[in-house]
Amino acid sequence: MTKKLLIRSSFAVAICLVFGFMGAVATQSGLADYYDTLRKPWFEIPEDIFSPVWILMYALLGLAAGKVWSKGFYHKWVKTALLHFLFLLLLNGFWFVLFFALQMPFFALLVIAALFIVILFTIRWFKIINDQAAYLLIPYAIWILFAIALNFEIWRLNS
Repeated sequence: MTKKLLIRSSFAVAICLVFGFMGAVATQSGLADYYDTLRKPWFEIPEDIFSPVWILMYALLGLAAGKVWSKGFYHKWVKTALLHFLFLLLLNGFWFVLFFALQMPFFALLVIAALFIVILFTIRWFKIINDQAAYLLIPYAIWILFAIALNFEIWRLNS
């Protein structure tokens, strides 16, 4: 791993973890008063597993972004890929706010569905620049598919 890749990947992981921390703050604001009172599907994951998985996902996202960024921000394709990535992070954070803090599971479902589409576009752009970076996003895409199913069922069971 080159020094440039290490620095940029570390910075990207830190940015992703900051977004994760903001999501955790939004989650805590609605966890006990809201989420715990909802009817949930049989496939709900225990809370003590949820946080470590999110941390792993944010680390993978950061590593992927670092690999793309290390190819040079001057390149139009790198800028486009990282712009998609930034939009991905914003939608991810907005989902936490809608679902937990604002307690709006239907609108959160719409946002997380849009997030999945943005993930697919981001994977496509990352693949143009670096195959490994694109592959690092696949576990996150699968995790978001699971979150979509969970969000949908919670909305359905509590509507």
